[in-house]
Amino acid sequence: MDLKNKHIIVLGAGSSGQAAAALALREGADVSVHDSRDTITGFSEEVVCVPKATVATGEDSKCDLLVLSPGIDGETDFVKAYANNAAEMIGEIELGYRFYEGKIIAITGTNGKTTTTELVDRILNHNGISCHPCGNYGEPFTRLPLLEEPPAVAALEVSSFQLETIKDFHPDVVIWLNFSADHMDRYPTLEAYKEAKLRVFTNLTDEDDVVIRAGEDVGELTATISTFSTEDDADYTLDDGWINCGGERIIDLSITRLRGLHNAENVMAAFAACSSLGVKAADANEALRGFAPPLHRCELVRTLDGVEYINDSKATNLHALESALRSQCRPIVLIAGGKQKGLDYSEVIPRLQSTTKSIIVFGEISDQLVVTFNPISATVPTRKVATLENAITAASVMAAHGDTVLFSPGTSSFDMYSGYEERGDSFRNIVNNLK
Repeated sequence: MDLKNKHIIVLGAGSSGQAAAALALREGADVSVHDSRDTITGFSEEVVCVPKATVATGEDSKCDLLVLSPGIDGETDFVKAYANNAAEMIGEIELGYRFYEGKIIAITGTNGKTTTTELVDRILNHNGISCHPCGNYGEPFTRLPLLEEPPAVAALEVSSFQLETIKDFHPDVVIWLNFSADHMDRYPTLEAYKEAKLRVFTNLTDEDDVVIRAGEDVGELTATISTFSTEDDADYTLDDGWINCGGERIIDLSITRLRGLHNAENVMAAFAACSSLGVKAADANEALRGFAPPLHRCELVRTLDGVEYINDSKATNLHALESALRSQCRPIVLIAGGKQKGLDYSEVIPRLQSTTKSIIVFGEISDQLVVTFNPISATVPTRKVATLENAITAASVMAAHGDTVLFSPGTSSFDMYSGYEERGDSFRNIVNNLK
């Protein structure tokens, strides 16, 4: 792709926009960055920054290429105003693909993407294959072509938002972890959300590899498929703490610090993808020794008076909440709630009945949760509180020796926090200050 002397507008001044602008600038483009925020910082003097951008700004702007940051909805009038005056519109992932020359393992799914991305990164680097986590986790993908020595493999976590704006993007391996309802505040239907996810397969051929959870419906694929599951027949299965393949034990999960069936599946998916690049099971087994999950993902904060406090703030949808409930082996006092995203929490009631002794809810969605969980209130009582600190205080009183206080919200945090990281950090700090 030749960008020399082309006029590029990058829409969005966050980290993805900064990386995209830097790459376009290196390729000789004339670069502008537009954002609706009041001020724009973090760009070189060669980049023209246009803050307080509006629909009118877009209508008055023309460019050879419009690069859209993933957090911006392409269906808004704001974006359409720019797109109408652009010769081509792509996303930051597509721009990175056009200049990155290494192999790509694309990791997608509703839940588990970040842990699986870290696992792929760890396994490959341990085995002498340079790898870099990027995309929706780690650095923006467009930073990789700018590195003095770009890695041989990109462990690329891709969200539905990022996949909306791909065109030629063609990974060598795709990991499809799972699919369930999420982001219903952005997509009009569940089918629309899934269609965005399925775009990851658009350009695959029979020379590519796909790693997929057994039972997932992704349509017809020409690529070579490997399956994994802790529940159904698959190429990779779980038996007594070991991952099996072809009837042979290959990875001992006890050498890691991962907990729960969902993390066992993440390991299966990561190894299957790395195996397609030549990594042997014994070497992957050694690479995983001592591996701990990322922060905010079923993170054990502390044990106090025999009660475990688990930070699962990354659980921003119901599939993640159910996975967290399924992963625990002690009675649960659940803390849930946050932003209203249009999710139906009644789906998790059967799991709550079998795992949970009480529920504490807070946030924008708390009133709805009280109503939703009312049918099980006789056996699993629900209490509404105003803040996360109130929730932790209440949970510490309700929980008995041998219980788990599980903070797994089941929705996003933007009603009260800047993101799940701030929310999880707040949980950790409050728990660590309990006496």
